[in-house]
Amino acid sequence: MPVTVGAPRQLLRRLREVMAERESAQIRLDKVVVLIASNMVAEVCSLYLQRRDGSFELFATEGLNREAVHNTHLKPGEGLVGLIAQQAEPLQFPDAQHHPAFSYRPETGEEIYHSFVGVPILRGPTDLPDWRHRTLFFRDPEDNIIEIYAEY
Repeated sequence: MPVTVGAPRQLLRRLREVMAERESAQIRLDKVVVLIASNMVAEVCSLYLQRRDGSFELFATEGLNREAVHNTHLKPGEGLVGLIAQQAEPLQFPDAQHHPAFSYRPETGEEIYHSFVGVPILRGPTDLPDWRHRTLFFRDPEDNIIEIYAEY
């Protein structure tokens, strides 16, 4: 399914609406991953939150085993999630399970998926040069690039 010109704006508008709802943070994050997965026509969309100690916790998922939410943790720098966080930029892995940084988590049911695209969500001041103008991107099934320019 090709992404239409208005799709990125519609997605951003819908994400803003979901985050403004008077629901618990967990319910809103659950809605966000479903919304992104359906909009990007992706089988899986997961959100890992970086904790104060630098570790990562699976906080929401569409496509992985829901029992893994809040039960899957990665050490700082561990796995593809840790690599993406360290580099603070989107990365794509066509054969994720064979990447040296891949860290298998059986509770997620991830073994049936092969490719992986990760996009860090950066918040607040950072030591990255010109962090206000970073480009986040996703690749759709047609290999078009949707770019989101963030200004804070």
